[in-house]
Amino acid sequence: MNKLTRQARAQILHLLCEGQSIRAITRLTGASKNTVARLLVEAGHACAAYQDKVLRKLPCKRVQMDEIWSFVYAKNDNVKKAKAAPATAGDVWTWTAICADTKLIVSWLLGSRDLDAALAFTHDLESRLANRVQLTSDGHAAYLQAVEAAFSDQVDYAMLVKLYGADPQAETRYSPAKCIGAKKKIIEGNPDSKHISTSYAERSNLTMRMHMRRFTRLTNAFSKKVENHAAAIALHTMYYNFVRIHQTLRVTPAMAAGVSDKLWEVSDIVEMLEQWELANFKPEYQFVVRQYAIGRGHSVSVMWRGGEVDTIFGFEKEADALEWIKQKSQAWLIEHR
Repeated sequence: MNKLTRQARAQILHLLCEGQSIRAITRLTGASKNTVARLLVEAGHACAAYQDKVLRKLPCKRVQMDEIWSFVYAKNDNVKKAKAAPATAGDVWTWTAICADTKLIVSWLLGSRDLDAALAFTHDLESRLANRVQLTSDGHAAYLQAVEAAFSDQVDYAMLVKLYGADPQAETRYSPAKCIGAKKKIIEGNPDSKHISTSYAERSNLTMRMHMRRFTRLTNAFSKKVENHAAAIALHTMYYNFVRIHQTLRVTPAMAAGVSDKLWEVSDIVEMLEQWELANFKPEYQFVVRQYAIGRGHSVSVMWRGGEVDTIFGFEKEADALEWIKQKSQAWLIEHR
């Protein structure tokens, strides 16, 4: 992966963001599967760190929450009989919160569909908002305690409880039961009834399924590792918030929310990734010029990332050592790496 050019990195990330599978990307770009997967993981970490930093004090007024199902390695019912299933195998849920006005994905969390995940998700959401908001969720019971714990009485909160009926074709279709209605239930504060909706959050979930191949149902493109799954979500939210122009807004959600003053390109994500790598990883090697403790002359020490040190002796002046680094070090590295 370290040998990829910035242009190649941008191409691979763009294909990932537009729903291509890893195998398809290897056929289109010539990069290996491991290279694409490693790039995805590092880009995911960088995107998560960047958004965690900049998505703060957001001026949202109406926020919708929802969860989207997927699985890692195998579905829950198949984990026990799966070969070498990791501890993280099974169903996973992505909790998302979207600003109804700017369409910005304010917060997301990958975890189980239980109270612990709901508490972590709502506390993170609350920490990113600058003012009181109207909050809407579906009828998942975990939200009741989680919203109370995170927001106390500083929120206008309502639930949209959907009513489902029996579907005569449910046994032959891979789909949930038919929704026959919805009931608005005010939980806290004074929410505006006409804005009690989860439509934008549900549409955002559809966008996630369309733009991430591992979310596509009934395929073998599902995630095999939870780290890769989380990285794909982080990369998608970065692309959705900062790069992809919303058809209605005519700008990106980040621009609409005042988080960014420019339209990002995928190359900007690559540049951000490079800055993150410099801040979080030591270089593979460093050159250090030293003067002999006894006698005249200088040496060049090659300090490797693992702690090993190679030393090249025999330079009369410091300028000679620096010239060797400039002119001949790359040939030496190729021979001794």
